[in-house]
Amino acid sequence: MKALIVEDDFSSRILLQELLAPYGQCHIAVNGREAVSAYHIALDAGQPYDLVCLDIMMPEMDGHAALKEMRALEELKGIDSTHGAKIIMTTSLGDVKNVAAAYQALCDGYLLKPVDKAKLLGLLDELKVLDK
Repeated sequence: MKALIVEDDFSSRILLQELLAPYGQCHIAVNGREAVSAYHIALDAGQPYDLVCLDIMMPEMDGHAALKEMRALEELKGIDSTHGAKIIMTTSLGDVKNVAAAYQALCDGYLLKPVDKAKLLGLLDELKVLDK
């Protein structure tokens, strides 16, 4: 599994990296703009991410905008969102508006912070990400 952790908070980045490292390679981005760039580079290199853990509240570009751009990049490459990376929103925003916006932009899952290891691994298993 190849994962991209997109998080501006240092402790949240470390937590996700420690949880995911036993399952594969983890790359880090500190904001949405950096994440979209990394995502684009990986797609162009033919080595796409299997998983993206994406915070919503970040500087420069928030998670909602980054999610939309990532799905648009997949579309340009002819990749249907069901065959692209599994994108999980990892955020402290649990209100209906943010959850609905994320799913409308084709996220695959939504976890509230602090991210619970069992919930994360359960979702990754459900999404068949751990098989990669």
